[in-house]
Amino acid sequence: MQIQLRLLPGAVSELFAQASSSGRITKADQYGLMAALLEDSLTEEEKDSIERLLRSLYRGRMKVVDEISAL
Repeated sequence: MQIQLRLLPGAVSELFAQASSSGRITKADQYGLMAALLEDSLTEEEKDSIERLLRSLYRGRMKVVDEISAL
């Protein structure tokens, strides 16, 4: 059985804005964004936003927290 991942419209931009202002992202959000990138159903703008978030995580400008996602 294959699971289909579908993000809500505007979810990436909302998450990007929230994470950019707080400097934090949940583990669930991080894995959801990585899965969405692999699904290849995103617009170029959404892909760029996700890549910026993941780059911020890699460089230590943002941290992953064990909290329930607000989205």
